[in-house]
Amino acid sequence: MSRTMAEVNRLLKKTAGLINKDTEAPFQGEFRVGVDLGTADIQTIVLDAAGNPLAGYMDWANVVRDGVVVDFFGASQIVREQIRRAGARLGISIERVTTSFPPGTDSRISTNVIEAAGLEVAGVIDEPSSVAQLLQLDHAAVVDIGGGTTGTAIIEQGRVVCSRDDATGGRHITLALAGHFGMPYEEAEEMKRTSKDLALCRLASPVIAKMADIVHGHIAGHEVPAIYLTGGSCALPGFLEVFAAEFPGIDIVMPSHPLYLTPLAIATYSQVSQPCEERVG
Repeated sequence: MSRTMAEVNRLLKKTAGLINKDTEAPFQGEFRVGVDLGTADIQTIVLDAAGNPLAGYMDWANVVRDGVVVDFFGASQIVREQIRRAGARLGISIERVTTSFPPGTDSRISTNVIEAAGLEVAGVIDEPSSVAQLLQLDHAAVVDIGGGTTGTAIIEQGRVVCSRDDATGGRHITLALAGHFGMPYEEAEEMKRTSKDLALCRLASPVIAKMADIVHGHIAGHEVPAIYLTGGSCALPGFLEVFAAEFPGIDIVMPSHPLYLTPLAIATYSQVSQPCEERVG
């Protein structure tokens, strides 16, 4: 049985409120840590043993491209600093973390970054499997709108049985906006992330329709009753309505904060670590 989205949205709201907060909040007890090396960002999420968010850090970073780390040193330094900040906030020593990898790529690409940051890899899981476990999905599709690609994983009896990934992602939305407004890519990216103007979604609708077409191809023959969306680009106001219109008869489910869904799922999958008696920082 699926975990209710209300429960997941509660955890996501809590996570969103903690992102990049360094206020000291001493914690005692077992904890879980997940690190997500995304195409557009790197995130570290710390949970207590019961799965409640304690700390979260995110840096926008173009260090990963299509599952390949293009700036190994930069990625490891970001992870190291996020872990340092999390440890200082909570007064704990973080030595072991769980990370993830896109389906079809070598998991060592992610684990090598974690080890270069001076951490032990406690576990590794492919991204859609982590989301499927968090949501306790039995039969559905998980669609990840990444920075450069749209990826679909078919879930059967709680397991990923098929996954595909094709070009067209958040970067393509940004390019469409940059072209329309005649502005630099970086300005268009900032507009995409922060604007609440529904007109942006109308401008990006051909790109979103292309994403939907990709997903149609991915799910063909699987008869999934529901599609669960993840990835920061889904948060573009109006995205859900445009995307869902392409899938009559299929439930399209989007969490309240899709940017944090996969990182939260990775942390939830992580094994618990024992607390350290001495305060860090």
